[in-house]
Amino acid sequence: MSNDTELDEIRSSREEWAAESVEPTMERFGERRDEFRTDTEGTVVDRLYTPEDVRDLDYTEDLGFPGQDPYTRGVYPTGYRGRLWTMRQYAGFGTSEETNERFHYLIDEGQTGLSMAFDLPTQMGYDSDNAMAAGEVGKSGVAIDTLQDMETVFDGIPLDEVSTSMTINAPASVLLAMYIAVGDKQDVDRSELRGTIQNDILKEYIARNTYIFPPEPSMRVITDIFEFCAKETPKFNTISISGYHIREAGSTAAQEVAFTLGDGIEYVEAALEAGQDVDEFAPQLSFFFNAHNNVFEEAAKFRAARRMWADIMEERFGAENPKSKQLKFHTQTAGSTLTAQQVENNVVRVAYQAMAAVLGGTQSLHTNGKDEALSIPTEQSVRTALRTQQILAHESGAADTIDPLAGSYYVESLTDEIEADAYDILDDVAERGGMRAAVEDGWVQRQIQDVAYERQSEIEDEERIIVGVNKYGVDEEPEAAIQEVTEEDERRQINRLESAKTERDEEAVEAKLDALRNACAGDENVMPHIVNAVKAYATVGEICDAMRDVFGEYKGSGVA
Repeated sequence: MSNDTELDEIRSSREEWAAESVEPTMERFGERRDEFRTDTEGTVVDRLYTPEDVRDLDYTEDLGFPGQDPYTRGVYPTGYRGRLWTMRQYAGFGTSEETNERFHYLIDEGQTGLSMAFDLPTQMGYDSDNAMAAGEVGKSGVAIDTLQDMETVFDGIPLDEVSTSMTINAPASVLLAMYIAVGDKQDVDRSELRGTIQNDILKEYIARNTYIFPPEPSMRVITDIFEFCAKETPKFNTISISGYHIREAGSTAAQEVAFTLGDGIEYVEAALEAGQDVDEFAPQLSFFFNAHNNVFEEAAKFRAARRMWADIMEERFGAENPKSKQLKFHTQTAGSTLTAQQVENNVVRVAYQAMAAVLGGTQSLHTNGKDEALSIPTEQSVRTALRTQQILAHESGAADTIDPLAGSYYVESLTDEIEADAYDILDDVAERGGMRAAVEDGWVQRQIQDVAYERQSEIEDEERIIVGVNKYGVDEEPEAAIQEVTEEDERRQINRLESAKTERDEEAVEAKLDALRNACAGDENVMPHIVNAVKAYATVGEICDAMRDVFGEYKGSGVA
């Protein structure tokens, strides 16, 4: 952004500064380390950044203005000055009654959006009375078996006044159908329902493993959801393409961006192959990223991802609707960075991570509770996590101007580096036939595993300091309050399920499940049949089993 004469003058002045100021200081005191690197990339961090490091930066082409292509500086013209990000605390545990109480508590404390966590049986498409569910009912989220549970979760919460994010993938179609059914019962027009389903199955094959069906039918269900929601629930985001869990599995920032956008490319291509118009479904795509400790690297990551997606959607897919090119994303602070030792330190970690997300322009944010390395967060730690966002919004000044780090020689240089590294990874993915092929042969998983192993080795060798873990430890830890889900909670949920089954029309249930099987076996959109089955009070397990009958189950890639 400077002309050659100015750059020559800066270069000369820098060399003079290094000789006259830096070298004498280095001789006397040295520096803390021989080499400084970013948190995950391993990129060497220079002592100083100047206009030389961004000499090729073109303001119009590379940055532009907020709300305008290439969206590096944000997707909204007024940033947070017009509206703050949605404060969407991830919550849900035990039974639907307990989760309803937690949701009401968070709303009363100032939360502006709901984010729903499901237990592992629900995520895997099993009912609470299934043998596979034993010991896990309500543990990592709320247990949802029938529409009755969903009705209880949202009792007293009007769906036309809140937006709800649901972290659900393999059975996302079923939980979305339940949400729609609750809205119907509340007489809320489907066009007014707002929220997001995660619905990102490729990430499950990569990082989390809560999949049910093989890739091909899973992609078919996802594109059916795209088509159904474009017509029925146009304000509902049909997918949250997730880098969060990829990063939790150990990836670098550039890998998180590359593999996430690579998954996005795969979903867009699948929808196009199904005959859908890119500008019809693409505005309902959303993303989900992780926020780690290195504030500058994370802010740069978000900016690079926005710029890349705008380019990919326009150049690769010919998108014309500006909303098709806008990468809108939710952020969650990094669960993998939370420590069981000195849990109070996690409050500080979460605050810095939240700052990075806001500086990077997130649309919504979840801040982790300090005790999540130990258990489901307590009410007190959830309140502190929410207060962290509120202090950031109202006291820090971070929300007062748009993209405040723009123009920083360091941040712009990092943004360019992450973008370049991510594009290189996407080139490798393309050579392997795209993300689906690269996931199915285990290549993506191996890339992440290699990085995770390297990072853990650095921690064990104390090359990477984790405060309170491998340095600055204490002999005794204070007792922490633990939020527990008991065997009695599990028994109550199973009793509730059994009661729901006795009250429903069994013939109607079987008829709806048969119709769903027929739709799965053909090419009819499955979503209307899932909604019908849900309204007949078919269970999550029964609906997923009907789909298993046709689609089969995925057994994994066998990555070692």
